[in-house]
Amino acid sequence: MNFNNFLFMGQEIGLVILFVFLFLYDTFCSEKGKQYFQIIGIVLFAALTVYGFCPHKTGEAFGGMYISSALTVLMKNILNIATLLVFLQSHKWLSSEGTVHKQGEFYTIALVTLLGMYLMISAGNFMLLYIGMETASLPLACLAAFNKRKEKSAESGVKYILISAFSSGIMLFGLSFLYGGLGSFYFANMAGSAMNSPMVILGFVFFFAGLGFKLSVVPFHLWAADVYEGAPTAVTAYLSVVSKGAAAFALIFALYRVFSPIEAVWQFILWGLVAITITLGNLFAIRQKDIKRFFAFSSISQAGYLLLGIMTGTAQGMTATVYYLVVYLFSNLAAFGVIAAVEHQANGDTRISAFNGLYKSNPVLTFVMMVAVFSLGGIPPFAGFFSKFLIFMAAYEQGYHLLVFIALLNTVISLYYYLLIITAMFIHKQESEAVIRFRTDNYNRVSLVVCTIGIFVVGILSCIYEYIGTLSFGM
Repeated sequence: MNFNNFLFMGQEIGLVILFVFLFLYDTFCSEKGKQYFQIIGIVLFAALTVYGFCPHKTGEAFGGMYISSALTVLMKNILNIATLLVFLQSHKWLSSEGTVHKQGEFYTIALVTLLGMYLMISAGNFMLLYIGMETASLPLACLAAFNKRKEKSAESGVKYILISAFSSGIMLFGLSFLYGGLGSFYFANMAGSAMNSPMVILGFVFFFAGLGFKLSVVPFHLWAADVYEGAPTAVTAYLSVVSKGAAAFALIFALYRVFSPIEAVWQFILWGLVAITITLGNLFAIRQKDIKRFFAFSSISQAGYLLLGIMTGTAQGMTATVYYLVVYLFSNLAAFGVIAAVEHQANGDTRISAFNGLYKSNPVLTFVMMVAVFSLGGIPPFAGFFSKFLIFMAAYEQGYHLLVFIALLNTVISLYYYLLIITAMFIHKQESEAVIRFRTDNYNRVSLVVCTIGIFVVGILSCIYEYIGTLSFGM
């Protein structure tokens, strides 16, 4: 066995070591020791995140089944930052009565899902991509049903596992067509084969349908609102950012490395999906009264913008997509950090009306939420404006003028429903059962500070986009 193969898997090996350590610590430590579990887990995972930014040896392992490059390392680092912020935001919830003894379970399950996402990103073979997707999806169902004594949480777990299994079957069905038409699962071998056969095109359609579930792209989106509403807020944040980001990264590599010979086919398919995903996501978001369902449809709309960047098929489009995900990470997690704080103070109330008068009870959280939704809506000078502009520019230069126009119209619609939250916080009167003046916990406060700084800095420092561009053009 060639152990040099493992030299390219430094991030995966580090994650496995951290998982084993936290699992053993949670299993054998005393009750007093468990009081320090979260701080130990956060510090060690923060160290792993820092390690991800150190120089890594890159190359192919296991005959090309596993691929490590500077771009895949960056993508994993993006997921690590998002996961670390979710861990910070979940501290208060995991310290509350009923979940205090489940801290180890939450961290270890989350690390297993992250390992699966690592494999999805570095896959050079469709079997490894599928294994990574299943490794990520099955534990996520456990996280969605984490509050098993709450009916909606249990329901969200059941819905997620059923739809996950269904999409998994669809993907396998598509992979069987691809293998039958091309005779291999290795990306390098498949890209050089005849791709225009009906069997291969049908295989691609089924493969994309399976992965579209993870992205919550219309028409594979129906699970999102119910699961987002029922799952614990920290899990919802994880689903909306980390899981969606991993699926987008995996789709980028599959399209660019394998299906580039049939680019005209998948660009035609994605054209319609982008238009309907952005539009339906925005229209259904307007109707929501629960803020977690609201952000579920918002994330569906954001998936459409991601597809808009991916479908260009260019390095510029890839750069804009990765940059968009970085901005989306900070913006969405800032919003969910505020939601988690208000939900805890309001005894689990996640209605938008629970935010009425938040400006009077907590002006700092109000400011953070305002910055987050303005960034998600694409209002300058926040980073969301630049990320949308770069996506539109990449698509426009490839001749998708009408699609960019549709996306621009939907951006105006999104401003309306994002302003509903601003209206609730600043204008609507506080309800009698709404939250009184309060302070959020220190861990969540740190995450909100990082997210807020990220929203401004990522938009101002052009070197971040340029760095992503150098990696994308060198792929």
